[in-house]
Amino acid sequence: MRKFRILTSVAAIIAAGVVVFAQQAAPAASLQTRLQTALQEWQASANIPGASLGVVLKNGQAMGLASGLADRGAKRALTPDDLLMTGSTGKTFFAAVALQLIEGGTLDLNAPISKYLGAKPWFRRLPNANDITVRMLMTHTSGLVRYEMNPKFTADLRASPDKSWTPEEEIAYLLDAKPPFAAGQGWDYSDTNYIVLGMIMEGLTGTKLYDEVQRRFLKPLSLTRVQPTTSRRVPGLVPGYAGANDPLGLPDEVMTNGVFVINPQFEWTGGGYATSARDLARWGAALYGAKAISPKMRDLMIAEAVPAQLGPETKYGLGVIVRPTTPAGPSWGHSGFFPGYTTELVHFPERGITIAVQVNSSARRPQGTRSPLRFLYDIAALIPAGSSLIPPDKRN
Repeated sequence: MRKFRILTSVAAIIAAGVVVFAQQAAPAASLQTRLQTALQEWQASANIPGASLGVVLKNGQAMGLASGLADRGAKRALTPDDLLMTGSTGKTFFAAVALQLIEGGTLDLNAPISKYLGAKPWFRRLPNANDITVRMLMTHTSGLVRYEMNPKFTADLRASPDKSWTPEEEIAYLLDAKPPFAAGQGWDYSDTNYIVLGMIMEGLTGTKLYDEVQRRFLKPLSLTRVQPTTSRRVPGLVPGYAGANDPLGLPDEVMTNGVFVINPQFEWTGGGYATSARDLARWGAALYGAKAISPKMRDLMIAEAVPAQLGPETKYGLGVIVRPTTPAGPSWGHSGFFPGYTTELVHFPERGITIAVQVNSSARRPQGTRSPLRFLYDIAALIPAGSSLIPPDKRN
């Protein structure tokens, strides 16, 4: 593994979240060094090409770290500013738009989706069509299965890599299908739920949802390292590696000369973004810290959580995974997968810290190595209460 030198020059500490470097002798540098060492050790042991870590402390200061390679062929080192696909972690942006629309009275959480989509010619062919509510879409309790894992869809996706998919074309893969359970009577994670939610929201706003996310969140929060994945070439995105037996049937190297082997545009409101780990952590801190949305909507997001098939005592709320952890207390966040990439975002409300880890691999890890989520929990344990990136003698 290539060893990475920890930069020790002093840079301005900006609460908005740029990478921060402190003097090596200061306590702040000690924290950064411990996290960098932990990241390098995990990246090497898990046989991951590259890993990026973003951390936002309770005081709002943020850092970004990286280890390993952005590109195996070119042997280019991964940097904290590099972009990686977020997969389903991108749902958090669209869930936040939905929560603002709910608070403003434009979107009704309790309304049947027939209120918004009932006039569509295909609507009655949608499984559980008449019984699904907006809440069920957001909590994955609708009974709509995953179009994105339908073998016919994945074959068509690979066969037409330049195709730009419409939401109607995507949900067509499950029309007339028998649902696995009645609406509201089970739980099954599915991008289809957020595709249908996206259709509803664009109908209500009259604008593109990517534009809504940019206007409402990315621009006000100065999240400059967040990029919609709307074509086969995504500026700033590093290559990803899917390994063997990718569920979408993609090869190990999902990019060739900067071009995806498929069009990631299909993901849309099911994910739809590439980010740096630092800016993803900054987004999580703003979202779960009730800076991007109101405290009332943040609390609603968590309170609506229902039992989910994502692990012991794990629940899913309005676009958020709610888990207990030891010893850091409850956690709020989201996981993400896209062929060639894996992402975890977690906020620890009792400690006030937010952590994101992204890797440019979705391949099976060596047996016995820690998952990205387990690594993230271990990183949280390395951050003492009251941590700061500003040396004590520099504080006001």
